[in-house]
Amino acid sequence: MTAVAGEDRRRAAVGEESRTAPDVGGRRMRAVVVHGAGDLRVDERDRPVPGAGEVLLAMEWGGICGSDIAYWRNGTSGTAALAHPLVLGHEVAGRVAALGPGVAERGDTRLGEGTPVTVHPARLVGDGVLPERIAGRANLYPHVRYFGSAAFTPHTDGGFSEYRTVRAEQIRPLPNGVSTEQGALAEPLAVALHAVGRVPDLRGRTVLVNGAGPIGSLVVAAARHRGAGTVIAADLSAAALAVARAMGAEETRDLARGDVLPQEVDVVFEASGAPAALGPVLRATARGGTLVQVGNLPGAAAPAVLGDLVTREITWIGSYRFVEEMDDALRALQEGLDLTPLITHRFPLARAEEALAIAADPAAGSSKVMLRLSDA
Repeated sequence: MTAVAGEDRRRAAVGEESRTAPDVGGRRMRAVVVHGAGDLRVDERDRPVPGAGEVLLAMEWGGICGSDIAYWRNGTSGTAALAHPLVLGHEVAGRVAALGPGVAERGDTRLGEGTPVTVHPARLVGDGVLPERIAGRANLYPHVRYFGSAAFTPHTDGGFSEYRTVRAEQIRPLPNGVSTEQGALAEPLAVALHAVGRVPDLRGRTVLVNGAGPIGSLVVAAARHRGAGTVIAADLSAAALAVARAMGAEETRDLARGDVLPQEVDVVFEASGAPAALGPVLRATARGGTLVQVGNLPGAAAPAVLGDLVTREITWIGSYRFVEEMDDALRALQEGLDLTPLITHRFPLARAEEALAIAADPAAGSSKVMLRLSDA
């Protein structure tokens, strides 16, 4: 991640993404914009112009995340609340369309026009200095601008648009053979790889993943990629479990049909974020085992049965976003990690609200819903 010093005061006066080209010769674009709870529109905007140190991307694919759904449904995501319209999307990929001043002069051969790329969606605001005890763990830095986030005002627009300017240092060129559709999934795969990396060595170990939504299924794939032995997935949805099997789970437990979690599992990843799941998941974790909390838990008080945390001496650790695991994700994709089974639906940009509705509906049987951001 990179530090951003002093620019927020300037942006606050004009808006985070206000620098645009005049509408000359049809220089317009469409963007998926949430205006408030339940108010999603495909707006027409001026196409942005890359400034100093920026790259203009022609966007091609975007993956819908739970935070996109939360902004659309509630006007909030976690503690962040909409104060003005926001372009959604942080799982994105596209191609280089133009280079701004400073980037062209550097002659970076990785950023030639037409180069397929994805985006590291985080920028640190301030000096980027962390206490020594968490040095290098930039995901824990307290002030981060993230694509498609209302955490700051003005908000940080995301990448669900036909064009987007991006800081050059946030660009990640895609390896040969990795499509932009797969590249758009590098961000959630990085989340999964970071979670798996919270356990020093998974080789040969039995792993349980509770919650087989998109992140849980990616944790399954990441655990297998890092050498785990038997991987078991549990969920209330048969459709989600089918995806988890396709992503590498040898065993599944359908909790809606009365299956129970296995016992004495070495390493457990809790990916549902449901407080009610914590009691059974702690009970499933082996004495002296490790539980990694990947799913976001509520910010408000919620009942949970936690007694086994003490009596079984379980190590319970959190996992938040990622640092530079996007590079690991791209290497894994280059090495042949296939994320295709995760993608269950594809929609054009014009049908963005329908796409979000499918992603949000448990009865739809969706996993990762993708938006095609260009007409090409």
